[in-house]
Amino acid sequence: MSHQIPQIKLNDGAVFPQVGFGTYKLNGATGVSAIRSALDNGYRALDSAYNYENHGALGEAIRQSDIPRSQIMITSKLPGRHHQYDEALTNIQESLYQTGLKYFDLYLIHWPNPKEDHYVEAWKALIDAQKWGLVRSIGVSNFLPEHIDRLIDETGVTPAVNQVELHPYFSQAPQREYDADHHIATEAWSPLGRASSVLQDSTIKKIADAHKKSVGQIILRWETQIGVMPIPKSSSTVRQRENLHIFDFELTPEEMEAITNLDRPDGRVKNQDPAVYEEF
Repeated sequence: MSHQIPQIKLNDGAVFPQVGFGTYKLNGATGVSAIRSALDNGYRALDSAYNYENHGALGEAIRQSDIPRSQIMITSKLPGRHHQYDEALTNIQESLYQTGLKYFDLYLIHWPNPKEDHYVEAWKALIDAQKWGLVRSIGVSNFLPEHIDRLIDETGVTPAVNQVELHPYFSQAPQREYDADHHIATEAWSPLGRASSVLQDSTIKKIADAHKKSVGQIILRWETQIGVMPIPKSSSTVRQRENLHIFDFELTPEEMEAITNLDRPDGRVKNQDPAVYEEF
């Protein structure tokens, strides 16, 4: 299955599978089992974060897998409480020790936390971590255009990835356009809307019936067709396989437009606006 997933080339030359696997709330032995299952089912990109408190489970799942480390793309993220330069570098090192890995393939600043205003300092730490080989690619998560503009202006380094909330009720058109203009790959967290009402949407259900696919498969196909990298999460082996089995059909321009038109101004699942929301 993994060889059927399209690859996305980042602006630094790295290549990532277009569909990854989210590990939020996959902790302990059950987390190890779910992550191992995802690897067995064909996923080759795993998304984690320091604040998920599952670096141990992530590392153990990788060790138990027969898949070579070089074929697995691992992402982690820097928490807001460690944005200061020295703390950021220490946090990256500690995260690697927790996972038992020698490097992360992608490392992101989890949230900009603009009121604290240390995200440029954090970015400088990521730039140095990349130079020293602790991380291969660096990017951001939940950053608005004004945040990214400042990173570029003050360091000259453009993020490779911007991971944002994105699903049919919040399709992020302006952010996606900005990212594309700056050759930044847009990655989607909560690509299925955290199992909210979007999975019951009648418009998407009608399209799903026409293609004999699930609503989740239609949403993920829509996201890949607009060029986004979704990272769905599921503990179910059946659902894990289903979420990857989305490249044997294509949505029509009319179907794509119908889903895109579901966008809502208040579409965020938990109203986490990066202009004001902060996470530590």
